[in-house]
Amino acid sequence: MLSSAAVSDPRSASPGGLRLVDAPAGLPDPNVSPPVVAEPGDAFAALRVVELVARVERGWPVLLDDLVASLNACYLDWAFDRAVVADALVTLQANWMADFRSASGIVLEDGPYGPALRLEESTRVSGWLVGQAQRLATECRRQLGEFSRREGPTGSG
Repeated sequence: MLSSAAVSDPRSASPGGLRLVDAPAGLPDPNVSPPVVAEPGDAFAALRVVELVARVERGWPVLLDDLVASLNACYLDWAFDRAVVADALVTLQANWMADFRSASGIVLEDGPYGPALRLEESTRVSGWLVGQAQRLATECRRQLGEFSRREGPTGSG
C-alpha cells in the first residue's frame, strides 16, 4: 500500500546513492555457497582433483572411487562423480605423456576393485603436479575475471 505521507528527505534516488545501515540483530550470513555439480572439462573441478592427486602417496594404486569419495568429503558444496575425476586424470596423463614422452608418471589401470591411479615414485611428479595446478588456477582466475566483466554467466548484466 502506498502512503500519501510527506517525504521528510527531499533527495531523489540517484546512481551511487545506496546507503546501508547496520544489519538487524539475528540476520543470517548470506555467504553460503550454492551446491556445484562438477562437470568434466571444468577448470574449477579439475583444480580440485589435481590438488588432491598432488597429495596422493606415490608408487601405490589408489582407487578412482576413493578419490571421488575424498573430493565429496572435502568439498561439501560440490558433487563429484567418476566421470569428472576420470576426465581430469586422463588429461593429467596426456599432459604427462606430452611433457615427458613417458607413460610411467601417471598410470590409470583397472584393478580388482575398479579403476585406479598410480603415480610414479620420483621427485619430478610433485613439481610437475604443482605446475598443472598453477595452470588450472590461472585458468580459473581468467574465467572469474571474464565472468565479472560480463556481469554474469550470460553477459546480460
